[in-house]
Amino acid sequence: MPALFAIIAFICGAYAILQVVTSGETIPNKTVWTLLILLLPMVGFIIWVVSGPRTQALAED
Repeated sequence: MPALFAIIAFICGAYAILQVVTSGETIPNKTVWTLLILLLPMVGFIIWVVSGPRTQALAED
């Protein structure tokens, strides 16, 4: 069971970091989010899901 938790934590962290790196945020913001996700894996992921960088939705004319 701990191995399953570790795999899930790794996948969530990798996804969050990928989303942060490809976002339009500034380099300092990307750095802070990445460090938060790496240092506090599940807590950092949850914080990122709640308040992390969002992509801009395309406006329809």
